[in-house]
Amino acid sequence: MAKKGGPKVFARNRKALHDYHIEETVEAGIVLTGTEVKSVRNGRVNLNDSYGMVENGEVWLYNVHISPYRHGNRFNHEPRRPRKLLLHRRQIDHLYGRVRERGFTLVPLKFYEANGFIKVELAVARGKRQYDKRADMAKREAERRIQRALRRQV
Repeated sequence: MAKKGGPKVFARNRKALHDYHIEETVEAGIVLTGTEVKSVRNGRVNLNDSYGMVENGEVWLYNVHISPYRHGNRFNHEPRRPRKLLLHRRQIDHLYGRVRERGFTLVPLKFYEANGFIKVELAVARGKRQYDKRADMAKREAERRIQRALRRQV
């Protein structure tokens, strides 16, 4: 029997969509310990202020907070440790080239499950200026007003 719906999303980085222009995204595997996997599947992951870096030909994820597993023992994981991402060499080289350009950074957008594995959607992003953020908020508010007006007419 096939599962309905798309992949199960454990965490989203909503702040990233507010603070950055997303240029491109890539799916990456992530190296986790057993207690980290259990915590992520319980939705105990926080992506705020997290970022990725390419170091020595490897991509690492920093500042992702995965809460310690409640039923773990003394071998429970450290909540904010750096975590290695699993990508192909060409993908790593491409990301490294993009991040070296001025203003680009790697930002995780979401943690989700695909085929039984926990994956990270990583974005190459450029920071928004304050006036860009204000313009986006004004545009969203205008769309909400239009939707409200359309609902009242029906």
